[in-house]
Amino acid sequence: MKEILKRSITGVIYVVLLLGTVFLSSDAFDFLFMVFGLACLYEFKKIVRLRGYYIFIAYLALWWAFIYLIHDTEVINILMLLTITVDLALLVFLFSNKKKEFTNIQKFIIGVFYIGGGCIFLTMIPYKQDDFAQILIMGIFILIWVNDTFAYLVGRTMGRTKLYSAISPKKTVEGSLGGLIFALVAAYFLARYETKLALSEWFVLATVIVIAGGLGDLLESKFKRVAGIKDSGAILPGHGGVWDRLDSLVFAAPFAYLVLNIFSYVS
Repeated sequence: MKEILKRSITGVIYVVLLLGTVFLSSDAFDFLFMVFGLACLYEFKKIVRLRGYYIFIAYLALWWAFIYLIHDTEVINILMLLTITVDLALLVFLFSNKKKEFTNIQKFIIGVFYIGGGCIFLTMIPYKQDDFAQILIMGIFILIWVNDTFAYLVGRTMGRTKLYSAISPKKTVEGSLGGLIFALVAAYFLARYETKLALSEWFVLATVIVIAGGLGDLLESKFKRVAGIKDSGAILPGHGGVWDRLDSLVFAAPFAYLVLNIFSYVS
């Protein structure tokens, strides 16, 4: 009971902080995810045993450049391509049964693009339109939360078929499908409030976020399993580390950004 209360209090504070910065100002939102990115990198660095602080400098340089200085679409697309390429390469690591030892250079590249790039594109998503699209970014958070919540509830009550027991024994196919279905329901209601995206586009975005987010969750679990630890950190009572909370968002962000780009070109 104490553990559930602890998780609930931490969860409420996290959601209030997140949504508070979204509606406070774009600068507050940017700063929050810059800090979250640093926290995730710190936890990643410990888990993969990467020494030095160059990764933080590289991340901050990229974040500052792409959030405030670089507005060239082609340059941004290059960063997106690099980030997605690293993410796809990590899926090979996720589904491989062979033991993989990353070099320090590979760890550096993974940290900068997988985590750093993910946080950068999550910060850039609300600016896909002319102004700071508060409902759009809040909608992405809601889709992730709805998927996570109902994947857990459906999996606990109806789950029979293991999704990927070698990495995450508690996740089930039924839970994943339940999370996707309820995320699509949430997308239906979000389409009524954020009309910059059509209903069909919300459905596509929700599907991409749920699938990519689920892979991101499994990927972080793979890193933790290889390292022999349960949580990425202990900064969030009842939830573990910041990376534990953002693993889905960080991995899904560049794919969501790509989908929004495609919507812009098609329309």
